Amino acid sequence: MKEFYHQRRIAVPEEFAGVFSHFYFVENPSSVLPVTKTLLPTYQTILLFCFGKSASMQIQEGDLITVDQCIIFGPVRQSFEYILPPGTSILAANFKDDAFFRFFGKIMTEKNRITHPDDLLEENCFTDLWHIISKIQSPEEQVQCILEFCKPYLPEQNATGFLLSSFENNALNPIKTIAGQTGQTERNIQRRQKEQFGYSQKEISRYNRFLKAIILIEACIKNQHQPEWFSIIEQCGYYDQSQLIHDFKHYLNLSPTQYLKFQQNICNPRSE
Repeated sequence: MKEFYHQRRIAVPEEFAGVFSHFYFVENPSSVLPVTKTLLPTYQTILLFCFGKSASMQIQEGDLITVDQCIIFGPVRQSFEYILPPGTSILAANFKDDAFFRFFGKIMTEKNRITHPDDLLEENCFTDLWHIISKIQSPEEQVQCILEFCKPYLPEQNATGFLLSSFENNALNPIKTIAGQTGQTERNIQRRQKEQFGYSQKEISRYNRFLKAIILIEACIKNQHQPEWFSIIEQCGYYDQSQLIHDFKHYLNLSPTQYLKFQQNICNPRSE
């Protein structure tokens, strides 16, 4: 099936490094066969453009959703399956940290909410943008067009958002540390993160632990080694094997060994 499926990650210029982590392009150039893939959770909000026939998304515990032109979805907390009909491609812009809030002035708090971005702005600007980029053949040129479109609408990141986005010391509690640095209460920092990022520190810490396990497993697969589960458990800070399994069930609805079995059908857009 590989010959019927092309994918690539498109980096963004440094100017937009605080807005998008990357763009993700996938296409099914086949003339006869659909392609079904599973996307790992990213804890990012995704702006997705669809070209060709309508794609479909199947979210956990949800209905099959038809994707026409463009949609907003996220933060993506659990894996979902997508189906690309023959001759269809999608281009996904992955908002970084609080960039979605900065652009739209709000976040989507309803779980698994999927909507057209024009519904959030009460304008037709994204429909107009889709018509423009649908005429561009190169995904890289499409990305450049989207970035130029976004420029006028992105205010500077506020101080609290910047500190939360740039915090890198895993040995410290970011909420407590930033509260001390800014003279705010921890509750206020927690509220700001939930309002502007769409998730709590507890949620993202759990996800980052899971993502680290995925990265270690992918490295084993790349080097044609069997994962050493107890080493992964220790490196990622899991209490035991049952906690690792619980996270895989939560995010993927698969066990770690099932993930190994079906890994070729699972896309990790956060991989380099």
